[in-house]
Amino acid sequence: MLKGLKVATLIAAGALALAACGSSTSGGSSSPSSSGSGSPSASCTPSDVKVGLAYDIGGRGDKSFNDSAAAGLDQAVKELCVTSKELSAVPNETDAQKAARLTLLAQAGYNPVIAVGFAYAPALKTVSAKFPKTNFAIVDSTDVTGPNIANLTFAANQASYLVGVIAAQATKKNNVGYIGGVNVPLLQSFQAGYDAGVKATNSAITVQDKYLTQPPDFSGFNAPDKGKATAAGMFDAGADVVYAAAGGSGGGVFVAAKAASAWAIGVDSDQYLSADAAVQSVILTSALKNVNVAVYDVIQASVKGSPLTGTQVYDLKNGGVGYSKSNPAVQPYEAKADEAAQAIIAGSVTVPDKL
Repeated sequence: MLKGLKVATLIAAGALALAACGSSTSGGSSSPSSSGSGSPSASCTPSDVKVGLAYDIGGRGDKSFNDSAAAGLDQAVKELCVTSKELSAVPNETDAQKAARLTLLAQAGYNPVIAVGFAYAPALKTVSAKFPKTNFAIVDSTDVTGPNIANLTFAANQASYLVGVIAAQATKKNNVGYIGGVNVPLLQSFQAGYDAGVKATNSAITVQDKYLTQPPDFSGFNAPDKGKATAAGMFDAGADVVYAAAGGSGGGVFVAAKAASAWAIGVDSDQYLSADAAVQSVILTSALKNVNVAVYDVIQASVKGSPLTGTQVYDLKNGGVGYSKSNPAVQPYEAKADEAAQAIIAGSVTVPDKL
């Protein structure tokens, strides 16, 4: 059945492997000029397409959301022979700083320019109007639209539902947790899907739901210490499985899970493959949001001369989301998760995306 899901998982894993050997690098300082660049291999005939990628907080190396985007870029550099430049956000920066980053890329002739994360929406609204001949894309936002903007959206609630089904089977204490990086509607959709998957599997299970920060403080996406402390509190309160949808903060959740001899669930990329060896064994599965696929699609469309515009939806049906099967420990729980995925694709199960 879940041939599509298995393919999506392999795509994500393969693309993340490319991230380890790709030619792009990233910059992580507060200066908008701090960047990395990527160029095709010597055996490649260079394309005239230059790709600009603006990361969210944590940048390349977060082993989650940003790294998934980086994997798509690396794949495009290798396969499509494009060149690239990468810039990174910093905690608590202003919309003006984000706009400066996007402007720098557009002024330098990078086209498309891809903004990784909904926080770029206000900045993109301003910059896209100033550069009507530049094609832009933004991940996880439909708040800003235009004739030169592609909105890359993901049914992350569906992937979260599946890992909720897995968590409900794996718990021995009938108590699981969800940690969101920042309490915003996007992360609430992750929670809604996860909680629904847990309860659909076993309504008697207690779900602890917590967020690391409240907007406008977005540091919750890159605060491993907060992730560790919050997860430790959940484990102390009886949880034995915790799902972390918190970007780089998930690393702290994994450490807490290891200390508690409990399970953790990763997010966005297959974090069992990318995590430090010391915590790898406790990452039961990950809710996959294949940002790499969307980033590659945007770049490929530009190379072909037909840039993407408008809302692009990535869901279970087209392999845009799923769950990872890299850890053999998840195998006993796959059948019910795959059955749930089939039901979602068929339309017999509708996953909530709001609390």
